[in-house]
Amino acid sequence: MTGKLWAILFVVFFLSLLSWCSIAKAQTNTVSSTSSTVSGTTTVDRTPSTASAPSVVINNQDVCSFAASAALQTQILGLAGGGAIRDLNCERLKLSRALFRMGMKVGAVAMLCQDARIFQAMEMAGTPCPYMGKIGLEAAQEWANNPEKRPDYDEWLKVNDVKEEEFLSDDTTAFGIFSVLFLLLLL
Repeated sequence: MTGKLWAILFVVFFLSLLSWCSIAKAQTNTVSSTSSTVSGTTTVDRTPSTASAPSVVINNQDVCSFAASAALQTQILGLAGGGAIRDLNCERLKLSRALFRMGMKVGAVAMLCQDARIFQAMEMAGTPCPYMGKIGLEAAQEWANNPEKRPDYDEWLKVNDVKEEEFLSDDTTAFGIFSVLFLLLLL
């Protein structure tokens, strides 16, 4: 998902740079000189050079990546670049499909459960995602004992409003008892 976001930001950035540039036109300078014996016209053509964005070819259609390229040309400097961006969600779906076709249904579900949306959907359906080989109620208990391993942990913290409890240590309790006894001794 972040790969797509970076690709979109990359393209928007270069399109905005292109919109700031003025339109490039060929400049024609005409110099005329006239004398009593010779007359003529000189034309000088100064066309700016062009930066071409590289083509990024992905031949296989069953690939979880897409190509992005952009170019920018000014009168002095030209920049061009490109690359391939991975789609992690596509990879997750393909891996899960492969596991399912090999008969590893729990592994396929566990692969999909790495996505927070699927994890929450499974939880809402009453079928918790597998946890370290455990399924069903045992998996639900393990997810409850180890919430930091959930793919949606940050959102889970906000929803459940978990706050750390303050525990009194033995040193604090002993100091409190000692100070009360000392005050009673002074009376």
